[in-house]
Amino acid sequence: MRITRAGWALMTVLSTLIVLLAARYAGFDPEVFFSNQRATYLAHELPLGIHISGAAVALAVGPWQFAARLRERWPRRHRRVGVVYLLGCLVGGIGALLLAPVAYGGPVARLGFACLGVAWLVTGGIGLRMILRRRIEDHRRWMVRSFALTFAAVTLRLMLVAAQAADLDFRTSYTVVAWLCWVPNLLVAWWFTRLRPGGR
Repeated sequence: MRITRAGWALMTVLSTLIVLLAARYAGFDPEVFFSNQRATYLAHELPLGIHISGAAVALAVGPWQFAARLRERWPRRHRRVGVVYLLGCLVGGIGALLLAPVAYGGPVARLGFACLGVAWLVTGGIGLRMILRRRIEDHRRWMVRSFALTFAAVTLRLMLVAAQAADLDFRTSYTVVAWLCWVPNLLVAWWFTRLRPGGR
């Protein structure tokens, strides 16, 4: 499965922008946190830091694993970056599971984020298992699914901006987005990698 240049460029730019946005959270400045979640973040700075650091690394390096030329010319570098990506997913996923029980939006939102954390860890774990067994095509499929979940960091913020622009109730929007930010991503990735293997 190969991504188009335009699609790769858009994915990379959006991922980089969210990484830069997340970097502001690393300073634990209360003014940076959105007001509805500020008290929770301040009370759980350690899991927040764990999640941000891991997710930012995964989101920053993930798009480059889809660059076919880089992958084909420098396979060792691809493997090394892949290890960094999976470590980022592991750390970010653990942080996500620690934060999910205290997420804003109530039980439905918390369950959504918890499921995202589990799915993120599982897809990355299976991707690692496939490459260790030299099942290259299966590895690629699972890593596409893994990054679709990593990209939830982007779709979440885009959806929240759209909800705010539409003047929708924030709590309701956040609860819905806790699921919509990743379930469609995973379904699309699964469709492309399972039903159309090798397709663009």
